[in-house]
Amino acid sequence: MATQNYRPEVITAVPTGFTPTGEVDLEASRAILEFVAASGNEGAFPLGTTGEFPSLSRQERGGLAALAVQVLSPHMRVIVHVGAASLFEVLRHIEQAREAGAREIAVLTPYYLPITDQALLDFFTAVDRASSGLRVFVYVYAKRSNNAVSPRVMQDLSRLPNIAGAKVSEEPLSLLGEYRDVVPEDFTLYTGADRDLLGVSEHGAQGVVSGVSSVLPKPFRAAAEGARSRDEVQADVDQAVSAIAGDVGRMHYAYELLGVRSGTCRMSIEAPDEQARAAVEEAVTTLG
Repeated sequence: MATQNYRPEVITAVPTGFTPTGEVDLEASRAILEFVAASGNEGAFPLGTTGEFPSLSRQERGGLAALAVQVLSPHMRVIVHVGAASLFEVLRHIEQAREAGAREIAVLTPYYLPITDQALLDFFTAVDRASSGLRVFVYVYAKRSNNAVSPRVMQDLSRLPNIAGAKVSEEPLSLLGEYRDVVPEDFTLYTGADRDLLGVSEHGAQGVVSGVSSVLPKPFRAAAEGARSRDEVQADVDQAVSAIAGDVGRMHYAYELLGVRSGTCRMSIEAPDEQARAAVEEAVTTLG
């Protein structure tokens, strides 16, 4: 397995702001993006799971992609998620992202219906052909998409000219190690597990795509920069992850406490209960 000697990267998964009646709230979304832009993190990942992408129309995603590139690109890398259930949709989202000025995109595997390895290869081969001039990240989230990517298939995908890396959610770091063993040295691997930031390099990965860092970036910056002892930093990361728990409703509550107008959720996400709010309040006070 190849080893990486540089510090891990933090790519922030960005929430989307909605009005109480469910419309996209562009001002709230801008406020979130401006908060993320000031975090010091290496990059941002808009319109992913944290951004509630399945609930957005093509037009809404195009407008939000343009807003994200506008606000974030002067400060950090922007990896716009363009995944959808079908290749037909994905190709149109790729063109929207390109028109918005994106240079990097992520594409979730096709989801809901199960697919074969050959169908997955055919899908990403078509994505690759449509992505000239863009860096493409394969988004692996088998627990949500119903479709996994084996190391053998990842090896094949890594040979496509525009496929630059992969983001892997809710899988053990050992899977990233298996990917690392079969992909080129310059192929970038990110985990979606916020808590594992300090351990990624041991498995040949470069960093984390973290929704928790969208509201509590400080412990993640300390982890990435080696500013304090590993045990101290891990304790802070653990507190942040436990308080937010990857829950978009808790993220919006944290933004409220931080004085950031972030709107609310569109999808059916339960508001945090009293116990959850107390945990978020403590984390914001301690780590915000």
